[in-house]
Amino acid sequence: MKLHLKRPIVFFDLETTGTDIGKDRIVELSALKIMPNGEEILKTRRINPTIPIPLESSLIHKIYDEDVADSPTFKQVAHELSKFLEGCDLGGYNVIRFDIPLLAEEFLRCDVDFDIENRHIVDACRIFHQMEQRTLSAAYKFYCNKTLNNAHSAEADTVATYEILKAQLERYEETPYETSEGVTEYPVQNDMGALHKFTFQKTADLSGRIVYNNSGQEVFNFGKYKNVPVEEVLQKEPSYYDWMMKSEFPLYTKKVLTRIRLRKLQMS
Repeated sequence: MKLHLKRPIVFFDLETTGTDIGKDRIVELSALKIMPNGEEILKTRRINPTIPIPLESSLIHKIYDEDVADSPTFKQVAHELSKFLEGCDLGGYNVIRFDIPLLAEEFLRCDVDFDIENRHIVDACRIFHQMEQRTLSAAYKFYCNKTLNNAHSAEADTVATYEILKAQLERYEETPYETSEGVTEYPVQNDMGALHKFTFQKTADLSGRIVYNNSGQEVFNFGKYKNVPVEEVLQKEPSYYDWMMKSEFPLYTKKVLTRIRLRKLQMS
């Protein structure tokens, strides 16, 4: 199918050092420009982010520090890229929440004006999520081919969820799944331990304000101390504990924070 275009549209994707729009950097950019006449222009370029690429990011996109050591920095390609995007609409997958904001940050750091006011933005992820809804009613129809009557009543929702799980086990029990590390697994099994491992993302608290890093340490997942070990923060700035305890954080988060603080005190 040929797109009906009044002006070019550039579909693009970024590989980055991480997911923090404010501080992370681009390590690879691929852009596919579609012209109104159907011509396609594809450009892919590695970028030296000028900061180390965390191992957890490299394990996902397979780009390591040495792979971009001799690549140009974003500043060196910013004007060329800006010219390539000039007068174009933008498209991609999840670009609204991540790629466009991060790209804008990179341009602004180089004093290159980047504006989306006069562009059309097309996000295939948004189309997917809105057309293939992820509600309980939609899941019930998809997996069980049944209409969920009395949706949002506790009893109907509970019974439907049980039926959905059984249907998922039948559908996916022999279906391979590739992890972010590239390992093929069969995670949907008729085993509650396996399902727990696949569906439950372990955090130190329940709201995700305190999570575990790759070393198993509790780290803050928000604010100025994001990704910094909780014990380190409490030692360096004890008043941070008092601030959190007096603020409107969930009680369970405060409970975990207090447990970490007491553990630290006992070790001192």
